[in-house]
Amino acid sequence: MSLSENAMEAFQYTALPARVLFGFGTIAKVADELVSMGRKRAFVLTDPHHATAAAARLMLALGEFGVQLSTDAVMHTPADVTERVMEKLAACDADCIVALGGGSTIGLAKALALRTDLPQIVLPTTYAGSEATPVLGETRDGQKSTIRSMQVLPEVIVYDVELTYGLPPAISLVSGINAIAHAVEALYAKDANPIMSSLAEQGIAALGRALPRIVSNPADRSARADALFGAWVCGSCLGAVGMSLHHKLCHVLGGTFSLPHAETHTVILPHAVAYNAAGASTAIDRVARALGADHAAQALFDLAVTNGGPRSLREIGMSYSDLDGATEAAVKSPYWNPRPVERNAIRKLLEDAYNGHRPL
Repeated sequence: MSLSENAMEAFQYTALPARVLFGFGTIAKVADELVSMGRKRAFVLTDPHHATAAAARLMLALGEFGVQLSTDAVMHTPADVTERVMEKLAACDADCIVALGGGSTIGLAKALALRTDLPQIVLPTTYAGSEATPVLGETRDGQKSTIRSMQVLPEVIVYDVELTYGLPPAISLVSGINAIAHAVEALYAKDANPIMSSLAEQGIAALGRALPRIVSNPADRSARADALFGAWVCGSCLGAVGMSLHHKLCHVLGGTFSLPHAETHTVILPHAVAYNAAGASTAIDRVARALGADHAAQALFDLAVTNGGPRSLREIGMSYSDLDGATEAAVKSPYWNPRPVERNAIRKLLEDAYNGHRPL
């Protein structure tokens, strides 16, 4: 029997292997996870921001299993930093990697896993969502590129809501909108499927209701849990399907022009959604529904701006003189997108984002 026009459309879906621990105080279970994997020597990664309190808690939880701590993680996973950390990893004879931090730390863990095939346990402290994906973005010679490989997918994710309590409201906001971007693009991806689309709506809705509450009360335990759950769901969507225009633009702006990662996603997302509205109207309508709004692009813009987030590329460090270069880089090797990627239209998108215009 063939599928009728009104029936469920045919699709393909490959589930990613994952073990997830979610809760409060789950950092205490890291050593147990290490033992269950048959590992005894953990090379621990974090960033300078988490080098004291959070990393100390992790090293205490690991006990004798934590053989060395590296605090070298930086934005956009530069290859030269990875190579320096590789030397430290080789010197301590580790048999696994444990990473605590945001997307930068987890990106470094993935880069090391790609080179060594060591298993990873990751403890996210932001809403980046990269822990749930087999995607690694690395920057080399000013160019950021991505690969998709099961070798970089962490074996275990330990979500401890308490680790996000110290995330400042401003960073919580942009990190959460970064996560929403993963789910938005999953809805109109070339390989979209009904499982991921349903999860995408759930993740967008969870973050959409949690982020304003976190901004007004950073100690709201329920909102923090909602946001972390939403980040996992959105990251899972990114891990299962492809990326489109939004992520291409953010990779260009971050890798080539060194703009801050989450802030760039926050500024670009409303404009990418407006650009794709005509080519993926059903998907964009689902974004609006998840946010309880009439217009998805405007709702995303307002979510950022009314809660104190950045509205323009100019305010996060972009130079007007670089807009032409960014346009050329974006259209030179575009990701698949539901609307054709046209130079003049992309240039206008970037100019609107540079000036902080509210999307029409």
